[in-house]
Amino acid sequence: MKADRQIKEAHRRIPSVDALLQQMPDALANWGRQQVTDALRAELADLRAQIARGETPQTDAEALQQRVAQRLERSNSASLVPVINLSGTVLHTNLGRASLPREALDAVVTVAAAPSNLEFDLDSGARGDRESHIEALVCELTGAEAATAVNNNAAAVLLVLNTLALGREVPVSRGELVEIGGSFRIPEVMQRAGCTLVEVGATNRTHLKDFAGVINSATALLMKVHTSNYQLEGFTSAVPEGALAQLAQQRGLPFVIDLGSGSLVDFARLGLPAEPTAAEAIANGADLVTFSGDKLLGGPQAGLIAGRKELVGQIKTNPLKRALRLDKMTLAALAEVLKLYRDPDSLVQRLPTLRQLTRPAEDIAAQAGRLLPALSRALQPTYSVEIADCASQIGSGALPVETLPSAALRITPASGDDADVRRLAQVLRSLPLPVIGRLHKTSLWLDLRCLDQEQAFLGQLDGLRL
Repeated sequence: MKADRQIKEAHRRIPSVDALLQQMPDALANWGRQQVTDALRAELADLRAQIARGETPQTDAEALQQRVAQRLERSNSASLVPVINLSGTVLHTNLGRASLPREALDAVVTVAAAPSNLEFDLDSGARGDRESHIEALVCELTGAEAATAVNNNAAAVLLVLNTLALGREVPVSRGELVEIGGSFRIPEVMQRAGCTLVEVGATNRTHLKDFAGVINSATALLMKVHTSNYQLEGFTSAVPEGALAQLAQQRGLPFVIDLGSGSLVDFARLGLPAEPTAAEAIANGADLVTFSGDKLLGGPQAGLIAGRKELVGQIKTNPLKRALRLDKMTLAALAEVLKLYRDPDSLVQRLPTLRQLTRPAEDIAAQAGRLLPALSRALQPTYSVEIADCASQIGSGALPVETLPSAALRITPASGDDADVRRLAQVLRSLPLPVIGRLHKTSLWLDLRCLDQEQAFLGQLDGLRL
């Protein structure tokens, strides 16, 4: 009986929703009556549940208002936020891949803030083509006759196959049946596109005769998939693009190359590992080439299709094209990134992806030297910090066996306990500007190759709560 009276008394002390609303004018101004009311009711429901369990939570109005304000802040805070990428992977899929240049960001804001001529021809006053804003640029940079774009490269491959090979066969080398991010595989994409995969050759060796031997009246096209996310070594053989293009031409078939990551510049001239370019693929005889916009190209997420005008025209009229098309903000960003490629001399300085990929190791080491004292002060005596050589990855399936020399701040717990280094990684992820490192052998490695925000990183060190 006494317990029941105590519970009833605790319930009577809980303020009403109306009374609390009258005392929260700032919250009402910020969040609106409906949202504040819902948060209050949820908080009061939690209080009653605690009381029913025999707990004695604070029920005064001031404490309730504070908890409700915190609840509202949490529910309205952005879930998609910037982070500092010190993982050692430049094009990290989980961290959004390529960072956009200022020109692209400005273009996005401009077209997002007002109506635009997305599909409106200002000269004629008639309906226009949304891809007119990027098609000429893609053709200029690749040598293609025509181009179109969709929301990613997997969609580009899907659309090409569905347009040109629906209900028909497509030969592909067994060594090129790649799996991309999220466990999606080329055979599965082909199945969804409505065509039949014909595997040719062996995993490690495929010859031109293998392709020639399977071509029949049901064959729709020949396809080559660039294995951008893995590499076969040893006793291997692949059919050169030029030879496949010639065979396709002889048999009256389109020749399609899926570059995957794709590039518009000669990486070797930048001191980076060589990667095939879209222009090279077209020069080698590809009728169509597909590649990503947000990987080596350094732009927004997109899948580009470039090649013969007749084939691109067919692709544009496929009903699936509307489902996969780009929005105005992506088109605006992509156009500005493509324009940067017109000036190769300034490209590395202006495009974040290439700037990070080509950053000299000595520059990164110098930055590590500048950061070491401040980070050591913030973490001692619980952790020790030292500069260590490391190797950065390009990421997103691009150049999988190639690495770039870099420098890291290696943080090791004094206890030697793996739990302590994992706790520090969580603390860094909880900062206002989260810091993402890499855990390896009871140490947290902060690879500095992508650290553009040096002052922002330093400014957060005083806020660490170990």
